[in-house]
Amino acid sequence: MTTKAHPLLTWTPEAVVFDCDGTLMDTERHWQDARRRVFLDFGLTPLPGFAERAKGVHYTDCGRLMAEEAQKPELADSMAEELLTHFMARVAEDPVTVPGAAEFVRLVSGRLPLAVASNCPMETVESSLGHAGLLGHFAHIVVPSDTRTAEADENSDEEAPWVVRPKPWPDVYATAARLCGVLPDQALGIEDSLTGVESARRAGLRVLGVGPRPGEREAARADLWVTSLDTPVLLAWVRARVPERAELDLRE
Repeated sequence: MTTKAHPLLTWTPEAVVFDCDGTLMDTERHWQDARRRVFLDFGLTPLPGFAERAKGVHYTDCGRLMAEEAQKPELADSMAEELLTHFMARVAEDPVTVPGAAEFVRLVSGRLPLAVASNCPMETVESSLGHAGLLGHFAHIVVPSDTRTAEADENSDEEAPWVVRPKPWPDVYATAARLCGVLPDQALGIEDSLTGVESARRAGLRVLGVGPRPGEREAARADLWVTSLDTPVLLAWVRARVPERAELDLRE
């Protein structure tokens, strides 16, 4: 089936919730560089395939994963802190948007309420989007709370009122949809990682995957997968199905 005939493109969302890293901002290479530097700093070597396993994972969970794979679990907190420090330095040096992302955001922001649901700290998301000139298009930004200071019930998919858990938990997407004033199934989530796709799906959003297409089984977890957000059929879908609105309550 071609994207022109895809059922998702016969539907009109009431809001759009974007991932940030790898979807809006070209920062996955910064995460990769930061992970590499942390392993070097600690004199450790990652196992083969680590980069793919770490993609889209919250930095505290990534620190724990790095430490576990290096068989040094006691270093988890230290590695997570250093990972974030290296990453934020790289983002400040080189904030670059993913090709096609800025065009798509600017097109949709005049038509629907937009939000960001990210596993990154708020400071990182705001700084990245601000440097790219995109921050003002988003009414809400949702990031995980500090999961080290509050415990969530890991046996439940329900969003705990005292903590917003990182992806792949559904909390960031469920919260973003609610803040946009829509039910989850009325919102479209846009993601580049399978971790993020799982989060949006569990929250009840329809999901558009973007970027290099994974294997067929993995890609099927999204409703539709496109190589970039400036895919002509995607832009045509927005223009045809989502009317422009005069004003939106945007973030200052």
